[in-house]
Amino acid sequence: PTLTEPQKTVVNGTVREVYVPPLAPPVRSGSLGDLPFLNADEAPADVVLARKQPSGIWRDVTAAEFAAEVRAVAKGLIAHGLRPGDRLAIMARTTYEWTLVDFAAWAAGLVTVPIYPTSSAHQAQWILHDSGTRACVVEGVDETRLISGLRTELPALDHLWQFNTGAVSQLVSAGRDVPDEAVDERRAATGPYALATLIYTSGTTGRPKGCALTHANFFAEADNAVELLHPVFKSVSEEPAATLLFLPLSHVFGRMVAVGCLRARVRLGHAPSIRTDDLLADLAGFRPTFLLAIPYVLEKVFNTGRATAEKMGRAASFDRAVRIARSYGEAVEAKEHGTGPGPGVALKGARKLYDPLVYRRIRAALGGKVRHVLCGGSPLGRRLAAFYTGAGIEIFEGYGLTETTAATTVTPPLRPRIGTVGWP
Repeated sequence: PTLTEPQKTVVNGTVREVYVPPLAPPVRSGSLGDLPFLNADEAPADVVLARKQPSGIWRDVTAAEFAAEVRAVAKGLIAHGLRPGDRLAIMARTTYEWTLVDFAAWAAGLVTVPIYPTSSAHQAQWILHDSGTRACVVEGVDETRLISGLRTELPALDHLWQFNTGAVSQLVSAGRDVPDEAVDERRAATGPYALATLIYTSGTTGRPKGCALTHANFFAEADNAVELLHPVFKSVSEEPAATLLFLPLSHVFGRMVAVGCLRARVRLGHAPSIRTDDLLADLAGFRPTFLLAIPYVLEKVFNTGRATAEKMGRAASFDRAVRIARSYGEAVEAKEHGTGPGPGVALKGARKLYDPLVYRRIRAALGGKVRHVLCGGSPLGRRLAAFYTGAGIEIFEGYGLTETTAATTVTPPLRPRIGTVGWP
């Protein structure tokens, strides 16, 4: 899209407000629970998700298949007596089942309440009690024991299911006699300004507070992000857009990207483990075109590459490649802002020389196809961001809050400013 310079409101010489006009119109009807079904109607054969099989192979899931699964699980939730507006908590790592139950809950008119799987009994008890949660889905035995031990303190909690012992199949089985129309009625009764989720903050100022986000909040965030970050969410080449999500879905950042991927029909995979070996193996198998990351991950990949080069006696060569990549990234930035001519012939030649020796290996560590990274949570730093740009991976840094449904600012394509969080 054409980028509009940020507009400012200045009062007595102080900037009080900065904004850019929205790139996407507001959604006036429907809810997030409609997304799987809209995708199935418009492009039933399009791949929207992928599931890792026990063999390690990733199996694609089409829009039609996902919509059918969402409907079946939603019918199970209805069969268990959950009513529109009831709270359903999810306490699990980043998995396919997390996203499936999330959208099924929305299709049934429910409100989802994420809980970090690392939460203590005290934290979980407070969130479940404060939100008035009626049903909870957890990942494994440890979480089941934790929640089970709290049942006497949670009179509103009627149901507890466990993913690892077949929660999804149990819900599907329970809903077999519920007519499809029951889900359609729930969806029709849920509008964009209905409550979609309660996300509890970290509690650094006391007890965690439930941040109330509507379906319209997610639509506004996701639709504008998809339009602004067009090279990321939209396939601008023959390579279909795809991302592997490994950040927690309990956090608004990961949740927004999951919604954005379903909205833009981007192939989405889930990686439950962020242990270095596990994550690198998942990246190699899935081969995403973009990633949602925090600085730690990018720092880890860079430092591992440096350590490997040192072991091989090539530290000096690696360091030269780093300097060239940084210079290249800064030259590209200068050209896009009209303050420089861009990389010269010598710099282009040096970068081409080091691409197979260093840069390609860095890209390979992220799966081999990654060209864009959305990075937030803390500053990445100008030097590291410039290196990745020079190595062929464009970094879009941003800043946001739970209360703003993730990012409020982000570095825009075509006008990057390395080391900043960009524009509203």
